[in-house]
Amino acid sequence: MPAAALTRPGPADLVGRWRLVRRVADRAAGAQGTVTGLLTVSADGAGFRWDEHGTLVWAGVEHPVSRTYLLRERAGGWWVDFEDGRSFHPWRPGAPVTHPCRADVYSGLITVDADRIRTVWDVRGPGKHQRLVTRLYRSAAIDSGVSVGS
Repeated sequence: MPAAALTRPGPADLVGRWRLVRRVADRAAGAQGTVTGLLTVSADGAGFRWDEHGTLVWAGVEHPVSRTYLLRERAGGWWVDFEDGRSFHPWRPGAPVTHPCRADVYSGLITVDADRIRTVWDVRGPGKHQRLVTRLYRSAAIDSGVSVGS
């Protein structure tokens, strides 16, 4: 049975731990990699923190990866910011978002259900031609601290 779509999911709906699976496709090089790991969303006093930790497998080599975003409420709604406070994009699940990064442009879509999050980013520009598809799965076992296999 599919998960119920959240009408207007906000950051508070995401609090907890999520299993992370990401496919990274470098279309220019014709190469692909995968990231597996864990996302933790937590309240931090000023909003919410989105902390990812995992392992990227690229060309058969494993690399540790991590990133942190901050979800902050502003006039007009929630925003996703980089850890250093720079704006990334508005938090608008179900609606397209964009982020210019130097000469490249990130075009994304985030969808959220009660127990799943999916993000798709298409990156185009002189420096990149990529697609990043991330699937996040909430797990009662993960939230309760029980060890789960990948």
